[in-house]
Amino acid sequence: MASSSVQQMDMTLSRRGTSGYQVFDQVTTDDGGSLGCCGYILAALSVCLIAITFPVSLCLCIKVVQEYERAVIFRLGRLLSGGAKGPGLFFIIPCMDSYTKVDLRTVSFDVPPQEVLTRDSVTVAVDAVVYYRVQNATMSITNVEDANRSTRLLAATTLRNVLGTKNLSEILSDREAISHLMQSSLDEATDPWGVKVERVEVKDVRLPVQLQRAMAAEAEASREARAKVIAAEGEQKASRALKEAADVISESPAALQLRYLQTLNSISAEKNSTIIFPLPMDLLQGFIKKSSERL
Repeated sequence: MASSSVQQMDMTLSRRGTSGYQVFDQVTTDDGGSLGCCGYILAALSVCLIAITFPVSLCLCIKVVQEYERAVIFRLGRLLSGGAKGPGLFFIIPCMDSYTKVDLRTVSFDVPPQEVLTRDSVTVAVDAVVYYRVQNATMSITNVEDANRSTRLLAATTLRNVLGTKNLSEILSDREAISHLMQSSLDEATDPWGVKVERVEVKDVRLPVQLQRAMAAEAEASREARAKVIAAEGEQKASRALKEAADVISESPAALQLRYLQTLNSISAEKNSTIIFPLPMDLLQGFIKKSSERL
């Protein structure tokens, strides 16, 4: 909103003629003062000009703003009371009033890639997308020269400031928290401008080529280590299963003979030229006992 020194006024000029056109005139300010002599003279001349050129003057006096727009009107350089006008028709006085249309729709823009030095001394290039809208048309005109440009510049500096306090691992894995922190910081900073920052999204994080290679090598080594651990665990489980199977077979010699026959059947199905004669273990018991006695 305008400061206390900015005088607000409400002027209506009145005159009724044969055309039935009517305008009211009342000029007041916040401090109870008036426009002064020059202001009243200009107002009277404007009323006369409107009356003389009626109805052609309606083309200059009546303006239209869309549903998503608002018009901020200044009368002799002072903000008109009642706030922004619209949507629809509104009336201005030529030679006295000037107005600016403000778009209230959500606007998105890309933050250019920013070279950021993280807390762990790694240089990364990060870009983002910001979504914002003007929620107070009067403040966006009176409190800042260019709300759009100022928001863009502030978004770039905020991105650098926020990422400068994070480690590389946090930037890569916790983008949602970074986006929320940026949105809160931007929204708080742009609130005096009448701008509402609705959403911030981190698009891409580009790392140096050497760092990418180092991270790829680290990831590959980590995967190889996990593969070796998994293979060792598998061999351990397999050896336990084989030991349990050997214990079961050792309790029944007939089971070992059946195992020989199964092996012979599988080999003969795959390689017909190979013939294996299973040797019963009972025939080897005598040799095993003699060898053990010699030892």
